[in-house]
Amino acid sequence: MTTAHERQPRADARRNRERIVAAAREAFAESGPDASLNDIARRAGVGPGTLYRHFPVRTALLTAVLKDRIDTLCGRADELLATDSPDDALAEWLHVLLTHARANQGLGGAAMLEELSRPDALGFDCHQRIRDTAERLLTRSQHNGTARPDLTATDLIQLVVGIALSTTHRATDPSQPDRLLALVLDAVMGRRAEGAGA
Repeated sequence: MTTAHERQPRADARRNRERIVAAAREAFAESGPDASLNDIARRAGVGPGTLYRHFPVRTALLTAVLKDRIDTLCGRADELLATDSPDDALAEWLHVLLTHARANQGLGGAAMLEELSRPDALGFDCHQRIRDTAERLLTRSQHNGTARPDLTATDLIQLVVGIALSTTHRATDPSQPDRLLALVLDAVMGRRAEGAGA
């Protein structure tokens, strides 16, 4: 039988791990995949030894951060699916997806991202999970009669990832990603400029 004394170290270890991942999210967003692990430990309020016990190699911590981001992304979709407006839910989630995709550019190049996102590393197929999430939101908006019926979840994801790839390291105008996404949303919802086609 597990005692309260035995449960306490496990609870402490879980909290330490959560603090390390949260600190790593910030550090990788600021400094990229080569952010100092000692700095991450300091931000998390733990010693370097504690960090290395949880994450013996840098890629393990990078993978944990990616998994945490995907859990947050898909969890936000679950919240939005419970709201009244399918169109607002889809638009809001695409904004969250854009933020997610741009942040992932800070985890390294395409080869590193592919390595981190392997199903055996994450414990699930992240690409399929994100596609399934996008499909649920898109289908709901299509059933509402607003989103274009010929669009697929893959189309949406590729459009948003394209914005992320083209603006993360090159854009000098911080409003450009949102502006480009607004153009995508106009197309997704079949909206036209006022007076067009008149």
